[in-house]
Amino acid sequence: MTQKHRLHRRRFLKGAACAAAGGLALRERLSLAAELHGGHPLAPKPGHFPASAKHLIIFFFTGGLSHVDTFDYKPQLQKDDGKKIREGGRPLKASPWKFQPYGECGKMVSELFPHVGSVVDQMCFLHTVRGDSGGHSAATLGMLTGSITFPMPSIGAWISYGLGTRNANLPPYVVLAAKEPYNAYLAWDSGFLPGCHKGTRFIPGSDPLPNLASPIASVRRRELERLMLHDLNQAHLEQRGHAPELQARITSLETAQGLMREAPEALDIGREPRYVLDLYGAESSNPASFGAQCLTARRLVERGVRVVQLFDVGSNNNWDNHSDISVHERLSRNVDQPIAALVKDLRLRGLLDETLIVGCSEFGRTPWEDQSPKGRGHYNRNFTCFLAGGGVKGSFSYGVSDEYGAKAVENPMHVHDLHATVLHLMGLDHTRLTYRYSGRDFRLTDVHGEVVSEIIA
Repeated sequence: MTQKHRLHRRRFLKGAACAAAGGLALRERLSLAAELHGGHPLAPKPGHFPASAKHLIIFFFTGGLSHVDTFDYKPQLQKDDGKKIREGGRPLKASPWKFQPYGECGKMVSELFPHVGSVVDQMCFLHTVRGDSGGHSAATLGMLTGSITFPMPSIGAWISYGLGTRNANLPPYVVLAAKEPYNAYLAWDSGFLPGCHKGTRFIPGSDPLPNLASPIASVRRRELERLMLHDLNQAHLEQRGHAPELQARITSLETAQGLMREAPEALDIGREPRYVLDLYGAESSNPASFGAQCLTARRLVERGVRVVQLFDVGSNNNWDNHSDISVHERLSRNVDQPIAALVKDLRLRGLLDETLIVGCSEFGRTPWEDQSPKGRGHYNRNFTCFLAGGGVKGSFSYGVSDEYGAKAVENPMHVHDLHATVLHLMGLDHTRLTYRYSGRDFRLTDVHGEVVSEIIA
């Protein structure tokens, strides 16, 4: 080790000692770590402009949540049940669930989501979202990566790349998924971005991340081993010209070490008081439940995780109800209270203003029958997503679809526009957040996307 590195080491250890005594804030510690050996790829970075939100939580309802049965009330669809709107077409299908107004804004929400209805004054509904594919795999990639043709970095990876993390001991991008969605890990992959920005999957349950316990009993020995390994890795990296792939691998291993220190506490929802567990629902004490996942998401953003992505179901037995839309009832009952609880919990803790919540599916469902009179088909031409917190308007609905929810008649919005707006709320200009790969600059929105300023508070 050179004299220069010894001086850096002394400075770093001195700073660490001050931090232990409360002398350095988290950001200062990370900045000091970034200075050591020429920069840390996960160090916090300034955005392109002041951000409305510091964290992002994404709910993804795999299979296709029906907009006309949940948040886009269409009384004409109820009246015209069984009619055909075009020759040879399938009959219109009325929603089997009743709608009622909620909140001071009087937003009409179906009986599938009564708990979400109780927080509509904190929510913004986008009723004219359009995607480019009606197939599960392509549409899932489109919603989560911006591309329906080939795998690209996911939105969480782009945000991690653009902003870094506020806690290097936890992954900047966490995925809570009991089962794999369509395309599996591609839904949270980093693609050509450095691998340290890839989503880290936790599997909800009693052992969400195996092998967290350290085999080294002595704290002093463990710390000595960490320092020696760090020096060895840095020397290895310097000998290879600071190769980005090697840097990403070293960073991922360092994050894994941090996980062993901090993740057990962050994932232990048993530390929460009874009234908080009750807020998230009767099943929240079960670490495999969706209520527990939502509570875990709150605990993770509290501890500095930049992006948390939640999947309630996988690529089977999901919201894709071609033959019987009544399956939506069971699925909504599983997620309704936990989603509303997360909004309420974040608000009570003063975190909702800095945490952007996005709820979406790969597409919606047809206003007409599909394989049977009880089912609905895939529908990407017009569907609903929702937002909350993080600088968006509450008590607000954007876009108007026609009397059946089949097409936009006011303020159409593409998935690229949604992505551009989410990045904007996180302090990132989607046209400037680029990465050069294979001879060209890539971005989440490709060459498309417009920020929808009307929904920004």
